[in-house]
Amino acid sequence: MGSPEEARVRLPQLRLDELLEELQARLDAARGTRDRVHSLLEAVLSVGRELDLEQALRSIVEAAAVLVDAEYAALGVIGPDGKRLSAFHTVGVSEEQIARIGPYPEGHGILGELIRHPEPLRLAKISEHPASYGFPPHHPPMNSFLGVPIRVRDQVFGNLYLTEKRGGGQFDEEDASVTLTLAVAAGVAIDNARLYEESRLRERWLQANAEVTHRLMSGGERAEVLALIAERAGEITGSSLAAVALPMEDTGTLAVEIAVGMDAEAHRGLVLPMDSSLMGLAFSGAAPVTSADVTHDERISLEPPRFGGLGPAVAVPIGTGEAGPRGVVLLARKAGQPAYSAAETEPLQSFAAQAAIAMELADRRQDAEQVALLQDRDRIARDLHDLAIQRLFATGMTLQSAGRFIEHDEAAERVVRAVDDLDETIKIIRSTIFGLRTREGTGEAGLRARAVRVVGEAAPVMGFAPSVRMEGLLDTDVPKEIADHVVAVLSESLTNIARHAHASRADVLLATDGRHLRLSVTDNGVGIPAEGRRSGLRNMAERAEQLGGTLELTEPEGGGTMLVWRVPAQKR
Repeated sequence: MGSPEEARVRLPQLRLDELLEELQARLDAARGTRDRVHSLLEAVLSVGRELDLEQALRSIVEAAAVLVDAEYAALGVIGPDGKRLSAFHTVGVSEEQIARIGPYPEGHGILGELIRHPEPLRLAKISEHPASYGFPPHHPPMNSFLGVPIRVRDQVFGNLYLTEKRGGGQFDEEDASVTLTLAVAAGVAIDNARLYEESRLRERWLQANAEVTHRLMSGGERAEVLALIAERAGEITGSSLAAVALPMEDTGTLAVEIAVGMDAEAHRGLVLPMDSSLMGLAFSGAAPVTSADVTHDERISLEPPRFGGLGPAVAVPIGTGEAGPRGVVLLARKAGQPAYSAAETEPLQSFAAQAAIAMELADRRQDAEQVALLQDRDRIARDLHDLAIQRLFATGMTLQSAGRFIEHDEAAERVVRAVDDLDETIKIIRSTIFGLRTREGTGEAGLRARAVRVVGEAAPVMGFAPSVRMEGLLDTDVPKEIADHVVAVLSESLTNIARHAHASRADVLLATDGRHLRLSVTDNGVGIPAEGRRSGLRNMAERAEQLGGTLELTEPEGGGTMLVWRVPAQKR
């Protein structure tokens, strides 16, 4: 043992070592706090500089994982109902793992606990919490947990979920404090990104409105403008299908004039009822109609199948003024994508209303041009009658009088022929005057409306409503004589199905390319018996032959009968 003197010397030395170790520990703690504050500031800056909302959310998740040294991190966005998650952004889980795990969570278990009680939540072991009921297959193991809500303007936007602190430790109060601070900055960043996104969206809608108005007022074709409306509405809302339907006069139906995007061909030309389709309900109610999933919506007919791979949809009337809607625009997204929110539907309504005003102005301009044309025709007819005919008549009278004084027989005969020619010319001019003064529009319905009316009259007898599709300029390119034959053949075909086919479905296609007209009527019935009466089919074949066309009968792959009646679109 050492002397008491040596002991007294060693004691202060030990106290000094302890003090130095404590000082070093405090310096390390201060340095760690400084580094963490520095990391927090960097995270806040990185999150705050993002203006794209999706990228901002991604940056928030990545920053949170780095700040608290978590192996896995996620940000769940709470849906409009406030009860489940509508989006889920993750860090630490690979794409292959996500594919094996399956669909993103909707907000049950621990995730739902934070939705129901938006307060910070720390757990040493997730499985020990009463709200936990395990993970799906192929999910990586997770124990320690830290959850923090993100508020945007006093409303809970979503939650930050952090799991598996690296090194096997637990999330402490400092981790929670740092994450809460980041959540506040994230709320501001999300709000800024939303405002920026809204301003850009308004700008895109305004540009689309201006483009539609300019195209209409510069004399663009109606089909071209409707296609532009559908394309722009689909692009801005991120839709996979966009369609525009217009009412068919005196039929109580809508015809889909334009369809662009997924399976557009299945929609183009369809004739839809007002009471059993999204477009019809939006038109008759003059208000938007939404569907969370068009493939399982009772308001949409199953036939013909036309919404494969699509999910959320919205139908918005084009204009809702005193005159009522002018049409309907339908938008649909792929299955699994978010439904159309009120924030998206409102600017779409405004766009449709502006498009309706532009269409109204274009119609007024067209009416004014038509009036000017008719007035010009009246002036030409009046001038021909008052000037040209009178002069020709006077000339004819003069020649007729002069013919009496001509002694040369051949010359006299030529003068008589000239007088006859003048009489014929006067008749031609009078016929032209009558044509100029004849107003367009006799009040008779076009082929489209007549065909829809025939189908509507046949539906009660058949016990179901056949689907109808129309393509091409049927009212313009098909003369009345041929249209009469088409209506008769269509009526006969539907009557035969009602009487003999025992069918539960029928599809009608009426199309023209300007050169040929094609009527196709298909059913899923029992087919045409070999010994059955053929008088109706013979009449249809004779009508086709009379117009230089053909009638074909085939059996579709699934059974039933397909009748194809094809004739030239112009009279021979």
